[in-house]
Amino acid sequence: MNTFTLEGNIVDILQRRIYPAQITVEYGCIVSILEIEQKCDKYILPGFIDAHVHIESSMIVPSEFARLAVVHGTVATVSDPHEIANVLGISGVEYMIDNGAKTPFKFNFGAPSCVPATQFETSGATVTAEDIRQLFKRKEVRYLSEMMNFPGVLFTDELVMEKLSIAKEFNRPIDGHAPGLRGSDARKYASAGISTDHECFTLEEALDKIEYGMKILIREGSAAKNYNALHPLLGSHPSECMFCSDDKHPDSLVESHINELVRRSMKLGYDVFDVLRVACINPIEHYKLEVGQLQVGDYADFICVKDLEDFNVIKTYISGKLVAENGASLIDSVSVEIVNNFSAKEREVSDFKIRQGKGKLRVIEALEGQLVTNEIHAEPHIENGEVISDIANDILKLTVINRYYDSAVSVGFVKGFGLKKGAIASCVAHDSHNIIAVGTSDEELCKAVNAVIRAKGGISVVEGENVDVLPLPIVGIMSDGDGYEVATAYSRLDSKAKKLGSSLTAPFMTLSFMALLVIPTLKLSDKGLFDGQNFRFTNIWTD
Repeated sequence: MNTFTLEGNIVDILQRRIYPAQITVEYGCIVSILEIEQKCDKYILPGFIDAHVHIESSMIVPSEFARLAVVHGTVATVSDPHEIANVLGISGVEYMIDNGAKTPFKFNFGAPSCVPATQFETSGATVTAEDIRQLFKRKEVRYLSEMMNFPGVLFTDELVMEKLSIAKEFNRPIDGHAPGLRGSDARKYASAGISTDHECFTLEEALDKIEYGMKILIREGSAAKNYNALHPLLGSHPSECMFCSDDKHPDSLVESHINELVRRSMKLGYDVFDVLRVACINPIEHYKLEVGQLQVGDYADFICVKDLEDFNVIKTYISGKLVAENGASLIDSVSVEIVNNFSAKEREVSDFKIRQGKGKLRVIEALEGQLVTNEIHAEPHIENGEVISDIANDILKLTVINRYYDSAVSVGFVKGFGLKKGAIASCVAHDSHNIIAVGTSDEELCKAVNAVIRAKGGISVVEGENVDVLPLPIVGIMSDGDGYEVATAYSRLDSKAKKLGSSLTAPFMTLSFMALLVIPTLKLSDKGLFDGQNFRFTNIWTD
């Protein structure tokens, strides 16, 4: 349909007014908005935008992500493809762009700035400064993705500075990633041209960074949840904020997206125009997105909702095309090419054994709703001269295994997963996506790891002899299947993981971040236990 009209109560965020009107759309754009007298039974407002998301974390390709997201009124994303880039390099970024282009959704990709994330882990590829230059020549690549190497910024590392310089040369915004950075260090980081941060976990940190000119992305993902700490910014600094999910598993994407943050904000009593500016307008202005703001001449990217309290989405339009209606996606699935980079061989139980050492164990403490961890020290649980999981005290064995070539198994210990039996494993392990697993016994840990290896990527749950796997054949982190079916399969494994004893909201998502070295305090890479505070390897034993 090239031309159509629609009546509703227009929510004009820019003019901060609501009025009944008739919209006329021709060839994907709004050609007129005529005010009418009669009140309407629905509201029309700009579509929602996820201002920072790794599509790969949903375990589905961009075209399937779009099918699920439009139901919730999302019309666009600012998408960092560094997960696939860590596996395939620049060809992975191009894969995401090409797949996303097959569907009526507004993906805006970034050029990954930190692939690999650190030199202390094994990734499948490297994205060079010249690669970034080439990516910026594509219209779909609109910004430099999160600069996780904040020490490199603070100490003016030559390669880091070159990447920042290329972004400035192409007039592209630069995304940040600097958890906990405050004071003069935060000022120096921002002064390098870095304009956003989605890693703030306290209000004080966010206010610090706003003072130095940064925009704050209020994140609420499957594992990292910072909305409760940061929502006061909606009242004090609505022009300096955006909403994002960062990493969202498929089951939670089926349930909600940015619309949930809008709904929660309204229940807390924030001004509707301020909230919608954060959800709909600020990302367009900051990243210079080609997304409509519900103005004459704009692309017809808007949604219809029943009210301005619950924001139940009736219809979603992108460039004038109806893509979702009454909770059902109208976007068709497309054919998906399978690509991968996976060479790990199956392991033996003996690979996971640790002999008793001196002192206490240096243990990673996983925290609900956070990507940061604590370092704690615990007495080892010894059996026949070997350290085993201490189920009673929730000190469980954690392992990371190189997926790209055979090497020694890396083993540590973690608290916070709460498993009473069994093991879980995943090849979604930020950012290099090696195999990561946690378990209550070496035997089950080995089975869980081998299930992922046999699938050449995926997630698994093991209880005794029972093994369940969700294969992720696209670079080991995404499915080639229907997004809703993937969500159902993921929910099955998530439920099984929780039946093993885990009380975490998203055990697989939390597991995936136990290998993310750029988030302090203590993490595990395929090369060993890593001290994220001092950016160096450390010993599993305190003495």
